[in-house]
Amino acid sequence: MRLTTRRRSRVAPESTLVEALRQRLRPDQVRSGATELHLYRHDASNLAGRAEVVCFAESADDVRAVVEVANEHGVPFVPRGSGTGLAGGAVPPDGAIVISTTKMDRIISVDPLNRVAWVEPGVLNLDLSTRIAHLGVHFAPDPSSQQTCSIGGNVANNSGGPHCLADGVTSAHVLAVEAVLADGSVTVLGGVDPEPDGYDLRGAFVGSEGMFGVATKVCVKLTENPVDVATMLLDFGDVADGAQLVSDIIAAGIVPAAVEMMDQLCLRAVEAFIHAGLPVDQAAALLIEVTGLPHDVAAQVAEIRRLAVARSVGGVRVAADDEERALLWKGRKSAFGAIANIKPNYYLHDTVVPRHRLPDVLEQVYEIAERHELLVLNVFHAGDGNLHPLLVYDATEPGVTERVHAAGHEIVRASVAAGGVLSGEHGIGLEKRDLMPLMFSDVDLAAQAALRRAFDPAGLANPDKVLPSPAGCGDRHTVASAADGVWV
Repeated sequence: MRLTTRRRSRVAPESTLVEALRQRLRPDQVRSGATELHLYRHDASNLAGRAEVVCFAESADDVRAVVEVANEHGVPFVPRGSGTGLAGGAVPPDGAIVISTTKMDRIISVDPLNRVAWVEPGVLNLDLSTRIAHLGVHFAPDPSSQQTCSIGGNVANNSGGPHCLADGVTSAHVLAVEAVLADGSVTVLGGVDPEPDGYDLRGAFVGSEGMFGVATKVCVKLTENPVDVATMLLDFGDVADGAQLVSDIIAAGIVPAAVEMMDQLCLRAVEAFIHAGLPVDQAAALLIEVTGLPHDVAAQVAEIRRLAVARSVGGVRVAADDEERALLWKGRKSAFGAIANIKPNYYLHDTVVPRHRLPDVLEQVYEIAERHELLVLNVFHAGDGNLHPLLVYDATEPGVTERVHAAGHEIVRASVAAGGVLSGEHGIGLEKRDLMPLMFSDVDLAAQAALRRAFDPAGLANPDKVLPSPAGCGDRHTVASAADGVWV
């Protein structure tokens, strides 16, 4: 479909804008060639925009300089980390400046005693944990893209991950953010004190998807590595049995470190990639990890076994060592890449439903996909009901893109109707912006818009995202497909 609202151009002539940026940064930090503009017109979603220029910031001063130029020329700007976002959050509006923070990748300081670290936004999620592993600590949020996603992007989208069931998502692990606000001023939101003075503006900034400014430093909490770990793989002949077991485990007072589900299509795709002996003939499998002291871990494993038998579990596999554990997790975190063995394209959604509604909603997901003549692969954070249906398809097939988007919208509506929410970790971005009224009233949306204006009165910081109603009479909402250039 075509999104019809339009924004009048606010772009200065390219030579003027680019020249102004090159006067504030080194020339090699300012790119306006066709190759760079093509690469930075989209993120990992299937949406795309048209940037005017890409700036590679190396410091907070660089970010501030770019934002000041954006204000001088009335041009929107979009902060961008690794570009792994799946909701179009880093897609630039027409004529925007893209501010890449990938070169801001220093771990500034680590305090192992108080378990905090100050990092720049371009530090990769997994790199942080790898570089502090010798201290016996790690950064708990672990998105499936953790090898490539950045801390700044995690902050922007309040990212989750498999191990956030017990530990909480990104907002629970960010103490403070240094940010360049939309007017070019620099401030620190939050602090390392247990109860910083004033409003929780840190909490407002985390998850704001670039609409409140650009993070330039982040103070993160570090989590102690567990004493003992057990990783279990349980398979089922019926998806509903596995989904029901998730609620049984939580109801029994056990909160595992992670509870992930993969359905049969996912298991087959992953097994072809990692050769781990996954139960590819079963309808679904749960990957469950419990942590704690050795006796407690053993007791939790025994109780989960007992509960699983009551739900007709097929087999229970417990990783024998760290190598087998790593292989099982490699399978889970490689699922999105493994689907290339099935179809070349996929459309991934991110909704959350109450745990007890998982069986019902999953049944609806399969029905929707079948009705639209599509394949759906389910791999998701079952512990907190965070669904990730992947509609797999070949974009060259006539009419398939329209069917994919129609099915995706139905899945979102079914999730919300079941008492769920639009997003668990990927954000709203462009993808779900116009579905916000499914969850929020006009009063709710007006309150959110007022908060946005408090941070960014001019509306230059990542405009057109999240809020469905244009903020001003000149705004437009236009989104293109990154895959094939058609409007969606």
